[in-house]
Amino acid sequence: MGLGGCIILIAVGAILTFATDWDMQGVNLDLVGVILMIVGLIGVTTFSSIARRRRVMVPPASTTVVETERRPHGDGYSDGYGV
Repeated sequence: MGLGGCIILIAVGAILTFATDWDMQGVNLDLVGVILMIVGLIGVTTFSSIARRRRVMVPPASTTVVETERRPHGDGYSDGYGV
């Protein structure tokens, strides 16, 4: 069950607990709603802890250093140094 299913359980449980006034013989809908909300909360916490463990820390990519050889043009002072 994913995060969406857990949120749906919490919503259905809240609806059964707080928004209905149905009476069914042998079934306490308030208790069923509370149970669904608790199961949904347990699912959300479990899902978030599993998702946190799945995150993989990727080391930064190593940069490649390319050294170029300087060749002086003309008298060797054309690059601005030593003028």
